[in-house]
Amino acid sequence: MIIKDQGYILKAIKYGEKSLIVTILSQSKGKITGFVSDGLSKKNRGIFEIGNKVFFESSSRLEENMRRIFRVELIEPNAVMMLSDVNRLKLMTSLVPMMIRLLNENEDIPLLYEIAQHFFTSKNIKEMLTNYAFFEFHILEYLGLGLSLDSCAVTGQTSGLAYVSPKTGKAVTKEVGAPYHDLLFEYPQFVVDKNHSPSYVEIFNVLRMTEFFLKTNFFKFHNIPIPESRSYITKLFDEIFSQEKQSA
Repeated sequence: MIIKDQGYILKAIKYGEKSLIVTILSQSKGKITGFVSDGLSKKNRGIFEIGNKVFFESSSRLEENMRRIFRVELIEPNAVMMLSDVNRLKLMTSLVPMMIRLLNENEDIPLLYEIAQHFFTSKNIKEMLTNYAFFEFHILEYLGLGLSLDSCAVTGQTSGLAYVSPKTGKAVTKEVGAPYHDLLFEYPQFVVDKNHSPSYVEIFNVLRMTEFFLKTNFFKFHNIPIPESRSYITKLFDEIFSQEKQSA
């Protein structure tokens, strides 16, 4: 069966002299892996770079078999566009391993695909971090680790929510959480409100929270390491906050 689709290059590994094993985040099938026989040919040079959006056709005898990917066409050269900003390029290549590790093969994931699409086409570092924060937050739900943020776990109130418990993943109001605020995460208000213009502090707080729940409830649970490249976010925020202090 031949499938026509489009998506973003997540990974490309050399196989033999001219072939590649390619991982794509596709629009209709989520993460897929396929074999490209002429991936390193002159006509395909530059196509299989991380972040590039491509149109492709693929075939496989069975759903669980590795696909054969052919007729690949470049739609958006996002990798090239990011070369003008080394930090953007580094951030993209640092976070893509998280996407690869957390997503299953051959699953329709329209929301996560849409968020990833915004991530790969972000115009600057702040947009990338914002979109990635949305990605990690929603992937918790995809993994069955979604947080309970609709009401206070103690009072049942739906307003005045200010913190999230690291033990339960449930929200509490400012009054309830105040005595323990140093032990709690900040409520991810901008994600809940679908606000795409948060401050760097708000983004940092959400990513600190999602990293904790992913490490604790997914990576440790399955006894697999979190990609080392994820730590680049912490280093990047250190630089951002340092620059903000100097300019204040």
